[in-house]
Amino acid sequence: MTPLPFDYKLLQALDAVVREQHFERAAKALHLTQSAISQRIKQLEQLVAQPLLIRTNPLRATELGQQLLRHFRQVTQLERELLPLLQAQAEEVPLGVSIAVNADSLATWLIPALSPLLAEHPIELNLIVDDETRTLEKLRQGEVFAAVSCQATTVPGCHCAPLCSIEYVLVCSASFKQRYFAHGLTPESLKLAPGVAFDQRDDMHVSYMQKEFALEPGSYPCHTVRSSEAFIALAKAGVAYCLIPRLQIRVELDCGALITLPAPSLYRHLYWHRWVLERGIYKRISDAVIHHCHHHLGHNNKNALE
Repeated sequence: MTPLPFDYKLLQALDAVVREQHFERAAKALHLTQSAISQRIKQLEQLVAQPLLIRTNPLRATELGQQLLRHFRQVTQLERELLPLLQAQAEEVPLGVSIAVNADSLATWLIPALSPLLAEHPIELNLIVDDETRTLEKLRQGEVFAAVSCQATTVPGCHCAPLCSIEYVLVCSASFKQRYFAHGLTPESLKLAPGVAFDQRDDMHVSYMQKEFALEPGSYPCHTVRSSEAFIALAKAGVAYCLIPRLQIRVELDCGALITLPAPSLYRHLYWHRWVLERGIYKRISDAVIHHCHHHLGHNNKNALE
């Protein structure tokens, strides 16, 4: 089968439109006319003999379009890493590295895992924060080179490695417990006590409440806060309870600022998904993340990763 003679300028146009969500903004980003952008995408669609862009709001790439974008973004990242080697006399340019990560991992172990490399190499991190059930979509779309996810299923063109199992505990302040749970932690008391979730689609909080207390979403009050640090602040202020990694609140538990509620712990397995074509600094990042989790978070692996 003869390979398609791809012109990467065509893929660049598709990438710009999907990123900017607007043809005119994409044209400005590439210093082209809007007509030139449209022509390049049309030419690319003619080359593969099928549509690559779904012209809805928001603009979306088709399944083949997503595969082409993933390829283009991987090649672009690898070229950026090679550039300093090809221009030995040029000033060292920081390498942009995009990673999709859940808020709890970002607040606890990811930065310590990457700090030695950040101190040694000129790296510009772009950390895209989302729920651990949705980070893999960023990798699938080619927006990032790696993702921390609770899903073990491998994305085509990527590798997957187990990281650790994080223990989540239900906590609140002593005053909050006295106010809402003086007579026990029950479905009835939880219907009155405000909790905290990452967003309206926080699968972990929702599934935990369903499994442990038979409570459906909407049957209990719940703040929406896209920051695990804010979870702790609300709990310490005595205005909410939260489901949070024990790793993140060791100090608060030791000093009594927060107390655990009499509810089962939840263990969330985490996995590191990354490109098959990783090399150089990308491979060193993956090695650092996996090594850190295996050697520093091993005590959290009560339930072995499978």
